[in-house]
Amino acid sequence: MRVLIVDDHTLVRAGISRLLQGVADIDVVAEACNAQQALDLAIIHRPDIILLDLSLPDRNGLELLQPLKDALPQARVVIMSMHNDPGQVRSALDKGCAGFVVKEAAPMELELAIRAAAGGQVFLSPQVSSKMLAPLLGDRQRPTGIAALSPRQREILHKLGGGMSSKEIAAHLGISVKTVETHRARMMESLGCRRANDLLLLAARHQHELA
Repeated sequence: MRVLIVDDHTLVRAGISRLLQGVADIDVVAEACNAQQALDLAIIHRPDIILLDLSLPDRNGLELLQPLKDALPQARVVIMSMHNDPGQVRSALDKGCAGFVVKEAAPMELELAIRAAAGGQVFLSPQVSSKMLAPLLGDRQRPTGIAALSPRQREILHKLGGGMSSKEIAAHLGISVKTVETHRARMMESLGCRRANDLLLLAARHQHELA
């Protein structure tokens, strides 16, 4: 696999090149320090993989993706960045990049990204993928409604639905009336109840879930 490294930092390019020199069947054919040089060297050397830094002095790496794809349709581009902003990652994927590797990643990740790109797959550093998936997983895992209530709140709501007053609940559970009232107020807010009667009605309707 022929690789072109695009990064404006000489030491970074040297470090990546040295790392890849020790990897079988990967050959670093050129190094570019800016967008224009990247385009020129890509056309000259026709690499299979382009490792592209997002922060270039003359052009944003995202803006360079399409010109690179136009010049070399078969080449696969793997983004390298100091940041793992989900919006930036989505934008890069939408523009056709084949991978996104954060610069603080373990060296092995770069090889994995290159091999995945060469195989027609997309590779994301774990820091990137976990950050992108977190909102989706959070929405799926976060309980709502009655299921979101604490065990104590469910217990109090169950007794409210059974017709007990705050004073009776407090005595039965061995807690203060103020504590019961605090839980009631929090449950009303959590369940979207505007009036106390709304909470009582909800409690009565869901007795089987609270038992």
